[in-house]
Amino acid sequence: MPSNDTAQLVGNEDGLRDIMGPTMDIAIHKSRPKLDKHCKAFIERSPFLCIGTSNADGKADVSPRGDPPGFVQVVGDNQLFIPDRPGNNRLDTMSNIVANPNVGLLFFIPGFNDTLRVNGKATIVQDDDKSEKAKIRGKAPKVGIQVEVQEVFLHCAKAFMRSKLWDPSTFQDRKEFPTLANMILDQVAEPNNPPTEEEVKEADDFVDDNYKTGLY
Repeated sequence: MPSNDTAQLVGNEDGLRDIMGPTMDIAIHKSRPKLDKHCKAFIERSPFLCIGTSNADGKADVSPRGDPPGFVQVVGDNQLFIPDRPGNNRLDTMSNIVANPNVGLLFFIPGFNDTLRVNGKATIVQDDDKSEKAKIRGKAPKVGIQVEVQEVFLHCAKAFMRSKLWDPSTFQDRKEFPTLANMILDQVAEPNNPPTEEEVKEADDFVDDNYKTGLY
C-alpha cells in the first residue's frame, strides 16, 4: 500500500544548516561563560524555572521549580543553588543528576517575554548555610541542586509573543478541564472500570490538602 508520508529525515547538522541557514551573529556572541550583572538580576527576579536533565543512558526529563522571586541563590559568577522542596519523591531530576551532571535551566519572570538560559554541571548537596537562607515558613530544604555555570545567555521573546502566554485574554478556564486527580485516576484505572465520583472527590480533597500543608 503506497504511503502518503512526505516526511524526510534530517540526519545531521550539515543537512539541518542547509535548510535553516547560518546562526545569527549576535546569537553566537551573546553566549557568556559566567553570570554578569544582567543575568544575576534576572535570576533574582525570577520565581520560576524549568530544569532539564538526563540519565546515564540519555533519557531526558524536564521539571519545574518555583518559589518567591530570588529563591535561586547566586553564589559568585559561576554558581547557583536551587533549594529542593517537598514533592512526591519520584526524584527524577536529582536521580538523573547523580547519574549525569549535565543540566539546562530556563528562567522565567511573569510578564517578561524574555527568558534566561543556563547550562552547566549540577550536584546534589547538603549545605546548612544555604538551606538556612532558603527557609520558608520556618522550613529549610533537606538538600539543594548546586549548579556550576558553564554557559549563560538571554533568549529572545518570540515564543512568548507567539503564544501570548502572559496575555489574560488567552487564559483558559481551568474548570473546563478535569482535575489533576481525576485525570490520574482515569489513567491508572482498569479498562471499563472508570473511577467513581466518590473516588474522584476523595482524591481531589487529598491533593487540595497536600497543596495547603505540603508546599514546604
